Amino acid sequence: MAKDLPPLSLYIHIPWCVQKCPYCDFNSHALKGEVPHQEYVEHLLKDLDDSLHLVQGRKLSTIFIGGGTPSLLSSQAMQQLMDGVRERIPLSTGCEVTMEANPGTVEAERFSGYQQAGINRISIGVQSFDAEKLTRLGRIHGPQEAERAAQLATGLGLRSFNLDLMHGLPDQSIEQALDDLRQAIALNPPHLSWYQLTIEPNTLFASRPPKLPDDDDLWDIFEQGDQLLRDAGYEQYETSAYAKPGYRCEHNLNYWRFGDYLGIGCGAHGKITLADGKIMRTVKTRHPKGFMRGEYLDRQFMVADEDKAFEFFMNRFRLLEPCPRQDFVDLTGLAEQRVRPALDNAIQAGYLQETAEHWQITAKGKLFLNSLLEAFLPETE
Repeated sequence: MAKDLPPLSLYIHIPWCVQKCPYCDFNSHALKGEVPHQEYVEHLLKDLDDSLHLVQGRKLSTIFIGGGTPSLLSSQAMQQLMDGVRERIPLSTGCEVTMEANPGTVEAERFSGYQQAGINRISIGVQSFDAEKLTRLGRIHGPQEAERAAQLATGLGLRSFNLDLMHGLPDQSIEQALDDLRQAIALNPPHLSWYQLTIEPNTLFASRPPKLPDDDDLWDIFEQGDQLLRDAGYEQYETSAYAKPGYRCEHNLNYWRFGDYLGIGCGAHGKITLADGKIMRTVKTRHPKGFMRGEYLDRQFMVADEDKAFEFFMNRFRLLEPCPRQDFVDLTGLAEQRVRPALDNAIQAGYLQETAEHWQITAKGKLFLNSLLEAFLPETE
């Protein structure tokens, strides 16, 4: 790795879905016609070519292929994509390569092809094992397909796999939410992302809000579900992520630890530390039509010094692990004194504990994370 630069990851965005889910605010587009497999991969690699100067001598520590539904991409296109990435940037030893997949698009033959292309971790978007709830969420798969996808991932002998599971669904009882979690645990995934459904702006659910469980029920679901996961040997290491020991998602850890990442593909975001210590963010063209005309970069900008503290802590305090105080200085280029008043207030409020080496978010800080982070927002006139 180049001296004094953070680890480097690569995010690749595949923008198409069979249909748009009513809760989804990601950059995804309902598929009309066939996926332009080879053409889109060629544009992804050209986009990567335009970004190579930002690598600055580093190897890729992780790759994450998200969407949309990346498992709509053929195994041949995935091979072309991964070969192209490896030709352009060296991968670190043991590089984690994750691909998101929907159970409804999982096929044994195709997944074997993905594995041959270099995918060693799959994240399966299960969301629920209740057929009625899946229909309400606009999912195209049923409970049996979700189970089959997890069993397939187990049989492939991958480095790891994740199940994405939601709770707090429309008209969901506490017992229904916990039953979903029990079924997920029974499939023994090394990693579980278990998160509460939130209504995001510009989604179908935002325009026609469904009835969600109340705050008391949501808290009971979390408390009882958290205990179920702990009893099954999972450790919570991030706001909505649980893993068996040794199976945390390295790609997401690099995000939360304020590492660097290139973003290629429709709407992909990137964060890069430059040789002079400045931090640059990049955003790619959102719509496939523009992207496939070769209009890759939408905008790029430098992160202002007054915004760096909030960005650092917004990421870092998602993690439950201690945060090295030196990381703040090294990764933002700011003196700790700059945020000393905010830190002191957070410590006094019981949100943080401080040692000579680390800051540690407390149980209260985790519960009132937004209040903790607000202290680091830049002052507005």
